Amino acid sequence: MNRREYLALLGTLAAWPASVLAQQPSETRRLGVLSVTADDVIGQARLAEALAAHGWKEQDNIKVDWRSGAGDRAPIARLADELIALKPDVLLAIGTPSVEELRQRTTTTPIVFAVVTDPVSQGFVQNLAHPGGNITGFTDYDGPLAGKWLEMLTQVTPKVSRVFVVYNPATAPFAPLMLRTIEDAARTLHVTVEPAPVHDAASIAALASRKDGGLLVLPDFFTMANRAPLLAAITEARAPAVFWSRVFVDEGGLMSYSTDSAEQLRRAASYIDRILKGALPADLPVQNPTKFELAVNLKTAKAIGVSISQGLLAIANDVIE
Repeated sequence: MNRREYLALLGTLAAWPASVLAQQPSETRRLGVLSVTADDVIGQARLAEALAAHGWKEQDNIKVDWRSGAGDRAPIARLADELIALKPDVLLAIGTPSVEELRQRTTTTPIVFAVVTDPVSQGFVQNLAHPGGNITGFTDYDGPLAGKWLEMLTQVTPKVSRVFVVYNPATAPFAPLMLRTIEDAARTLHVTVEPAPVHDAASIAALASRKDGGLLVLPDFFTMANRAPLLAAITEARAPAVFWSRVFVDEGGLMSYSTDSAEQLRRAASYIDRILKGALPADLPVQNPTKFELAVNLKTAKAIGVSISQGLLAIANDVIE
């Protein structure tokens, strides 16, 4: 193209209406996703739908690189390296271990997190209102939630006076925070609380011997990834249990009180959209959950020989019969 042709092209573009220019193809942006859990729990389809609501569509203007550790902490570091090497415009970290690994590898690429507990004490952000740095997002927990889980177990007959708290210390470093809340509630509810850490198939199977109390399963992607053997052990123990996700109840667990994971992704997509349009993570406040759901499985209650109080059933969002 010679100088005369170049100037003519500039004149043509200048004459086009702004609305026409806005319709011209734009550069494809890149989103890297690191999830601790398996894809079928907090899935790519949900994220794609949430992004599309903001105008970001694959094969159009965004490419999404999804990596999943499937509940195993070991590969998360390698997967984080893979994503950083792709030079994404923004990263989505689903679960605490994902944030931990990504923040070690970049202080410049924006990171939005979802389904993360207590990001301040874990050092991910300075505070909720002003996160600072390159990280912000959405938590899956607020203070009273752990006490509510314990209270639900006290509304089961026969009466539960001892509760085993299940979590994997390697994938739930925030567990001590929740345990403190649970222990405070236990004194009021006159319940004995005992930690029951799990980390492999053998420790999960050992839960089948916990026949002298109830079980409280903390938010932990290890328990999500291993929910089939976990539910099998709890069923063998014939113990009432409360879970941190509705997924467990759909697959045979007794009760859950939880945030909505799909809602977490929808909210995260809104921040990803804002960052891709120029917003800084430091200026986007970390937000606590606003939507909760209580689910009860009466089929399971009947199978293990317990009953649920009418008061609890009355406020349940969903009752499986």
